[in-house]
Amino acid sequence: MVVFFMHFFNNPSDLRNACRNGIFTSTTSGHALGYMQANVVILESSEAIDFSIFCQKNSNACPLLEVLEPGNPEPKRSAPKADIRTDLPLYKIFYNGLFSHETIDILDLWQDNFVTFLIGCSFTAEDALKKEGLPPKHLQKAGNVPMFITNRKTVASGKFYGSLVVSMRPYTPDDAKKAALITSNYPMAHGAPIQIGDADSLGIENINQPDYGSPVVIEDNEIPVFWACGVTPQEAIRNAKPKIAITHSPGCMFVSELKA
Repeated sequence: MVVFFMHFFNNPSDLRNACRNGIFTSTTSGHALGYMQANVVILESSEAIDFSIFCQKNSNACPLLEVLEPGNPEPKRSAPKADIRTDLPLYKIFYNGLFSHETIDILDLWQDNFVTFLIGCSFTAEDALKKEGLPPKHLQKAGNVPMFITNRKTVASGKFYGSLVVSMRPYTPDDAKKAALITSNYPMAHGAPIQIGDADSLGIENINQPDYGSPVVIEDNEIPVFWACGVTPQEAIRNAKPKIAITHSPGCMFVSELKA
């Protein structure tokens, strides 16, 4: 369960240390603005090639920032001296594709054959939106961005396939165009929206009931704007059914030292 944290961390290492010490277990949206955040997928090395190809085939939803060597918990490119086993707010554990539980660290689960994938996140572009006077609503409420499972299918790679997941931020039609232009400059954070204004075309039946995250109010003068989302691999994991898989809890990202 994500407990929202009202104090905002500006420094990525301070936030990671708070995660490591069990102090911070909340969404990272709005924290360490200006630094790249990452979705996390950890798989056994026997699954790594197929999943890497899955990311390449679905790069809009899964832009790869870094892939760690088997058994290595240190993201040397993204955040030297960080530890992927402890430095996320909250992890999700899957066995045979089924969600088991959440935990604040994975030290007791770590294996020498684990390969870690760091995948770009739309939170990275939120600083740019904020600077242009377009702060997403969930930031104003210290909540988690709403995310939806869509009717769009990803391109399969081996056992990995499934539905595309999107994040949603409401804007007026004019602001939606501005937000699209701004985020198009961040391809490693999912880039421009994949859809503007039409939830039905994505198979979203109730915009007020997200599959992940928290609902936000869409005013009469606003429309929903949808970006590809790094929770997409979690749907692929459910179908691939690897013996074990570890991911971030939606909204609870790894915050790197890379500048956005």
